[in-house]
Amino acid sequence: MKKKIVMLGVVLLAVVAFQYFELGQYLSLDYIKASRQRFHELYLANRGLVIAGYMAIYIAVAALSLPGAAVLTLAGGGLFGLGIGTVVVSFASTIGATLACFFSRFLLRESIQKKFGDRLTTINKGIEEEGPFYLFSLRLVPVFPFFMINLLMGLTRMRLATFFWVSQLGMLPGTLVFVNAGKELAKIDSLAGIMSPGLLGSFVVLGLFPITVKKLLALYRKKKITV
Repeated sequence: MKKKIVMLGVVLLAVVAFQYFELGQYLSLDYIKASRQRFHELYLANRGLVIAGYMAIYIAVAALSLPGAAVLTLAGGGLFGLGIGTVVVSFASTIGATLACFFSRFLLRESIQKKFGDRLTTINKGIEEEGPFYLFSLRLVPVFPFFMINLLMGLTRMRLATFFWVSQLGMLPGTLVFVNAGKELAKIDSLAGIMSPGLLGSFVVLGLFPITVKKLLALYRKKKITV
């Protein structure tokens, strides 16, 4: 109980500090665009330190479910380029998401499972059997808020290791799109301009693909057994 109180206090303190000191202004598209040259010069002077600092900030933002992850992804593309940017963002976003999942699990899952245990039996069973497929599908569709997926998955019994690798694979296409767009950071006026209706439709199809294959295989096996 004491550990939960301490962790909750640390999380709340970090969120309050973020709001009180108005740190969100440094995660805005306008600020990133205006500071791009300065960050680029700093990166050329000390690549390792800048990458480590960038990853630490990204992990903290994702872990605490703070706004700004999309802008940071664009910044990663503008600062590091497509190759290094994709690797750095992919690992930073996945580590942050896994920490958010862990926080949700550590602070909330026990009480929710106790209160709604009987009602959650079917959900828990489904997550154990097909959880990776559902998570992979949700990750492929950027229209679903990633922070919400992190928090909700924390309430399930999915292993954190499974959550990590499925999230990393599932978020990779979206990461590539945003990092690649970040290479032309100066031309981007809004985040909405990156995701065209056609691109969103493609992600939806990608998201439905693994679940569809899973269901078709199950149906095929069922028919094969009954024949």
